Amino acid sequence: MDTLKKEYVIIRSARRSLSLSVNGAGEVVVRAPKAASRAQIERFVAGHADWIARRRAEIAAARPDLSDGAYLTVCGRRCRIAPGARASLRKDVLILPEEGREQALIALLKREARRRMGELVAWYASEYGFRYRKLRITSARGRWGSCSTQGDLSFSFRAALLDDAQMRYLAVHELCHTRHMDHGKAFWDEVRSILPDCMRTRAQLREKGALMLFL
Repeated sequence: MDTLKKEYVIIRSARRSLSLSVNGAGEVVVRAPKAASRAQIERFVAGHADWIARRRAEIAAARPDLSDGAYLTVCGRRCRIAPGARASLRKDVLILPEEGREQALIALLKREARRRMGELVAWYASEYGFRYRKLRITSARGRWGSCSTQGDLSFSFRAALLDDAQMRYLAVHELCHTRHMDHGKAFWDEVRSILPDCMRTRAQLREKGALMLFL
């Protein structure tokens, strides 16, 4: 691993092509083939300058403000943050301790994600005849949810930061994978039959992907 002009991190491997990502600190990460030259990498990064600027702006906007008086959406509820001894939800107020605030919030989000995703998965499974083995809440950053071939459903605890329609979409999406393990026509036909507006919700989730970089 090396740096380029102190703005980019270059990770070289046996890959065939160049790719870019921006981390939670706004730092650009370039993944490059071992044989790629500095000049090639510089041209590649320069050619994506507009994308990098947009991505940095998205990440800055997505960073949660955990200060007193700020607002944070938890399971579809817009909550005002207030100080307290332990993390808890009281109507539309999110209580967070002064010390260890981020870790306390993560623990609360895990509880809330398990509760709400559990409710949604159980309801849709009962209503539409899906069968799944178990539900897990994880710290995964790369995806909101997943379904194993054994019918185990997993959801990132950050799902608790979404609105209710988006959480419903996640539940239906992964339940549909218990019948269709790919993203073929049959899979999307079933998702649409349950959630006709699923494509709009899916696009919203993509826009919220930067939330995965935090907490």
